Amino acid sequence: MRKRISLLAACGVVAAVGLAAAPAHAADPVFTLAGPAEVGLRPHPGQNTAPQKTSVEFRLVNDTASAFDRQSTFTIDLSGLKGIADVALAKQQGSDCALTEAAVTCKRPALWKGETTVVDLDLSAAEDSKAGATADLTVTGKAEGATFKAATTKVRVGGPDLVLERADLKAEQKPGDKQPLSIVFANEGTESVQGVVLEMRTTHGIDLVEQYDNCSYSEDPSEGRPWNTGWSTVQCLLEGEYKPGTVYGVDGPLTLKAAPHAFADGLTYAVYASGDQPKAAKTSKKPTGGKKLAVRERAAKASAQSVDLDPWNNLQEFDFRTKNSADLVAWPVALAGGAGETVKADFGFRNNGPAWVAYLRSGESVARTDIVIPAGTKVTKVPAGCHGVNADGTAREQTLGAPRYFCSTGHVVGEREKFAYPFELKIEQVVANAAGSVSVGQWTPEGTKGQPWDPNHANDKASVVISAKGGGATPSPTATATASPTATATSSASATATATSGTTANGGLAATGSSAGTLALGGAVLVAAGGGLVLAFRRKNGTHA
Repeated sequence: MRKRISLLAACGVVAAVGLAAAPAHAADPVFTLAGPAEVGLRPHPGQNTAPQKTSVEFRLVNDTASAFDRQSTFTIDLSGLKGIADVALAKQQGSDCALTEAAVTCKRPALWKGETTVVDLDLSAAEDSKAGATADLTVTGKAEGATFKAATTKVRVGGPDLVLERADLKAEQKPGDKQPLSIVFANEGTESVQGVVLEMRTTHGIDLVEQYDNCSYSEDPSEGRPWNTGWSTVQCLLEGEYKPGTVYGVDGPLTLKAAPHAFADGLTYAVYASGDQPKAAKTSKKPTGGKKLAVRERAAKASAQSVDLDPWNNLQEFDFRTKNSADLVAWPVALAGGAGETVKADFGFRNNGPAWVAYLRSGESVARTDIVIPAGTKVTKVPAGCHGVNADGTAREQTLGAPRYFCSTGHVVGEREKFAYPFELKIEQVVANAAGSVSVGQWTPEGTKGQPWDPNHANDKASVVISAKGGGATPSPTATATASPTATATSSASATATATSGTTANGGLAATGSSAGTLALGGAVLVAAGGGLVLAFRRKNGTHA
């Protein structure tokens, strides 16, 4: 098994311009090399067995005003690794590198602006190495007209290795269903861990019922929309020493509950050595109810704290499919004005719920709004997120004055949320019985069609009527599907689409994951829900996974 450790230190890989390093080189740039503070190597398994490799990357960042166009030479002294670690060049290298028993030497003809990979190395514990043995790996650089600050990485044989067991969870659920989350983990490394942080992230449709005083709780809303990111996070500090070869279980109930608006939701849960966990949100809260989440030793399997030998097995994920649906409803629009006048209109739709819908994995738009402009009017202002097309839906160059417009929601549509796209239209001439339409649904090359998770396609389309003064009687607008229109058509001339919430978002915790057997992790993940396919989501950031 091969793992990769990012060598951009948390404190930053920076390249600075030295303005006064020495009078003779006042204008010479000073570049800073970077590597991780420490890497841990799995102890050698013995004869006739290949040791696990750890990929180590050294980098340099050029933050100066221009590229450095002279050849640079980088050297890594390997003498200190003898008897501790074996070194090999990774298969793909961006530099011209050579490896000898004593050193690694790399040459680059120039340093472009931004980040530059100096070298990728594969390290593994030497056959006769001892657990706890350490050595320094230092990279230096030189070039005419530049100065380089060296970077040193401590290489250590052995270390802690937290491994998280996968919980037995049900993927299929109904709104209101509850199920326990069992947290069991072990330290399968060679050294103890001083303090562990349990992190649980849930998406908008999953709540964590219990709260504990040694946990912090935060949500990730953006721009006033609780669904914009779809995540809530819980981090619990579990104090104590976690010894190698020992299994631990969280001693306290952790219950997951499907919210009324749950649909395609997920969970991620992970354990980190204290200090290695992802940074918590500034708005996190800590309860004071007097209960603490505890840990107990389960069963034994057989000082100084180092980096986790294999951070990839610290995290588990799970996807949930809730039997639920979301009803998208286009609203009718009726306006009036005289020839030559400009009118304002909000075209759009609302989600009658009960479910929210989010494509957090792919970032694709949940729904498209298809707007057909009534004859005799010309669009003079178009909001962001909308573009003009020809009457048959084909592309056109000019956005203003188009007979038809396609608008996108973005990747999240919250329960009871409204999307209003503010347009301005000039009434150029009186056209009797002129009418357009607003439709909402999933994207098609021709326009839209009903979403598979929307149970009522009859209200996907509504009429748009502009009555020109002096133009005679025109038909009253009626929604193709809805009883009373709740259009947010106001006189606002906002340049962007307005999404508003009809309810307060549930404060449930959020995360993602993969259900065994049914879902494929990695890129986009489709899950069956509500009679159709919905893209599930997965966490995008994190320290290790």
